[in-house]
Amino acid sequence: MDNASAAADPGGTPAVARPVGSVRAALLVVEGLWAWYRRNWRATVVSSVVQPVLYLLALGFGFGSQVRPGEATQGLPYLAYLAPALLVAGAVQNAAGESTHPVLSSFKWARTYWGIIATPISPGQLVAGQLLWIALRLLTSGAAYLVVAALFGALTGPGVLLSLVFAVLAGMAFSAPLVAYSASVRDEGQGFNAVFRFVVVPMTLFAGTYFPVSQLPVWVWPLAWVTPLWHGTELARAAAFESMSPLPTLGHLAYLLAVLAVGVLLTRRQFTRRLLV
Repeated sequence: MDNASAAADPGGTPAVARPVGSVRAALLVVEGLWAWYRRNWRATVVSSVVQPVLYLLALGFGFGSQVRPGEATQGLPYLAYLAPALLVAGAVQNAAGESTHPVLSSFKWARTYWGIIATPISPGQLVAGQLLWIALRLLTSGAAYLVVAALFGALTGPGVLLSLVFAVLAGMAFSAPLVAYSASVRDEGQGFNAVFRFVVVPMTLFAGTYFPVSQLPVWVWPLAWVTPLWHGTELARAAAFESMSPLPTLGHLAYLLAVLAVGVLLTRRQFTRRLLV
């Protein structure tokens, strides 16, 4: 007896898999990822929360004790100036981690994605669930960082809650194109080393996290401006310090949303190609 006959109803009509709504399908993907993560979350605590906090302590209190409040720090203690920027940098770094080897593994080694599309969930719905999961990871790790930063007196007011939203947006603007790239990788992921060494690390150092971009040589400025990290940092600091201006805010948001949208489209294309072709 074939599968269709085995799945037939008592009247003899073969059962047909019901389509799953897009929102429900994405949430099912998130649920599956959460089921794995709740058993393995300890492996990510250091990179997600502890590392940004250590940077805050070492640079905010250590190096920051040698930095006087001035124009470069917007008149604030260096600890307060650094806190929202490290929130964004942590989100981008966590996004890089979540968007590389875990995605490749789900295609190549664990083959989780192949199991998912064997259900009525489509590649597009899978993409939505995967990106939603990454956003939730960035949100929770960023919230944990803010709690610790508040205990050290690094926060300047409730505006940091909006900074958290901007940090997640910046992280996702970096994540979506990177997930698309990861979906195209067929080898063991050696190219990810170049991403971390020549993109993530330089971006963290020179995109305004530790000092204003204006203190760099002029020819470096455009390189910083094209990074999601710089736009996210500008938004996060403006929100935390209650100094948001309409036009710059709209410009930063438009850029991040545009990069995110392009990344989502590329990711859908790559997932569909790899899973259905």
